Amino acid sequence: MNNQEQEYLKELEKKLWNAADKLRASLDASQYKHAVLGLIFVKYVSDAFTIRQEEIKADLANPEHEYYLDPEGFSAEELAEEIAIELEQRDYYIEKNVFWLPTESRWSFLQDNGPVVIGGADLEIDGKTKKITSVGHLIDSALEGIERENKKLKGVLNKHYAQLRIDQAKLNELINLIATIPFNHKSLNSKDILGHIYEYFLGQFALAEGKKGGQFYTPASIVSLIVEMIEPFEGRVYDPAMGSGGFFVQSEKFIERYANQYDIDPITQKQKISIYGQEYNYTTWQLAAMNMAIRGLDYDFGKEPASTYTNDQHPDLRADFIMANPPFNMKEWNTGVDDNDPRWKYGTPPAGNANFAWLQHMLHHLAADGSQALLLANGSMSSTTNNEGEIRKALIENDLVECMVALPGQLFTNTQIPACIWFLTKNKGMRTDKAGRKLRDRSEEILFIDARNLGYMKDRVLRDFTWDDIRKVADTFHAWKTTKDGGNIENAGAISDEGSDLTPYSDIAGFCKSATLADIQKHDYVLTPGRYVGAANVEDDGIPFAEKMADLTQKLSEQFAESAKLEAEIKKNLAGLGYEL
Repeated sequence: MNNQEQEYLKELEKKLWNAADKLRASLDASQYKHAVLGLIFVKYVSDAFTIRQEEIKADLANPEHEYYLDPEGFSAEELAEEIAIELEQRDYYIEKNVFWLPTESRWSFLQDNGPVVIGGADLEIDGKTKKITSVGHLIDSALEGIERENKKLKGVLNKHYAQLRIDQAKLNELINLIATIPFNHKSLNSKDILGHIYEYFLGQFALAEGKKGGQFYTPASIVSLIVEMIEPFEGRVYDPAMGSGGFFVQSEKFIERYANQYDIDPITQKQKISIYGQEYNYTTWQLAAMNMAIRGLDYDFGKEPASTYTNDQHPDLRADFIMANPPFNMKEWNTGVDDNDPRWKYGTPPAGNANFAWLQHMLHHLAADGSQALLLANGSMSSTTNNEGEIRKALIENDLVECMVALPGQLFTNTQIPACIWFLTKNKGMRTDKAGRKLRDRSEEILFIDARNLGYMKDRVLRDFTWDDIRKVADTFHAWKTTKDGGNIENAGAISDEGSDLTPYSDIAGFCKSATLADIQKHDYVLTPGRYVGAANVEDDGIPFAEKMADLTQKLSEQFAESAKLEAEIKKNLAGLGYEL
């Protein structure tokens, strides 16, 4: 986005968050999250419905369109009635992938009747009288209508507004607030605006909920980094711990960005990916489904929310791309899981830590030429307790580990545990991947990237990556896969064979190192990047060491003397006040 668009969205974020924040006095963060995001979803599908209505009206009035309604023989009233009938034809909406909405699910109906139903009222809906007991009941009725008329959303929407212990006038205020989301920006469409607001709110709710909130939200820059490295351009995309579906959203954005770059139709290209996910928490499962629906993405999240370990919703799936941010160092994960489970091909993970259970579950579901990436705690790179060291050794000896990225601290809202990214593949041989990259043979090689010095502090507690940081790491990875040891830079371009602006790979002290299996064996199969990349080269300033040391010693002596002087002054002042140290 350009600067004007970014500024526009920032102002919108601030306005909506500050106003919606009034609800926090009445609801805890988890309830507040679903109250706001549920209504944002209704607003989006309702606006999409209204926009489609306007398109149909234009088509009915256009003599050159197949939907043209010839006014000849109709009075003005009859013509208006015929148009109204046509506007209620479901097929016009379904053919454009727009959710069909009954009357009670349209935003205008909510906004018009919110004040009416405070305290209860009888409403006339499509010729039938319905008793609505509160604003919350009115919203639940809207959600029920959406689910009833759109089978894909059955059981997905969070219909609990009537149960919220909140002032009904406040809930009506929220309806009027969300109604102010504008969709008339000259270069951003409604999907762009609402998708951005939805993602922004997810991040804000994660901050508000603290540790719990982080379970459903991975910072967008980290997700973008993984997506840019793994490049899910077409095929089956899977996340076994999907939270709110952030990896799927960024995959869509990746496709749009690169389709535009290479003049490929993004809609056609998006039809080439299939989305599969799983989530244990019911409300988070609902959140992810709404997140997909807002963006018009088709998905399969299984029949129900369920544990990935005991109730795999996609047992036969072999995915081309698998990305996940599972809970770090999860304990007691194996209740009800067989020790002889076929997923534990490289060793049975310990009951006290699920890191290698997540990793092997993903490998089990990975296609022969697929790629996977997952965030894990740093301990996974070096731990030798409870069989973890043996599992890691088996993964390395079987040549499954492709790249390790060490991340800086303070990236997550819910934990300060240092993290890393594991990239694995079952095929390091020479081939062309789905993004069109002509890969060299990387057998018995692993790339180590130390990204701990990248990023910036976005506030006092959270660190973030810039787009340049993301590109630096991703480009290094792609250059290593394609150009190391004389690989052809002209064959390194993503998606097309038109070449690339990638710089041929070379090791950079303190940042990246391509290590061999023999190198890793010497380090006892520890995968911490810092062990391999070494220290960054420091430019020689030409000053002899002895001279630098003498200068530093002199400065230190002066600082000690100044410290003693200040201490004496403090003691003197305290004595004057009647205190003695």
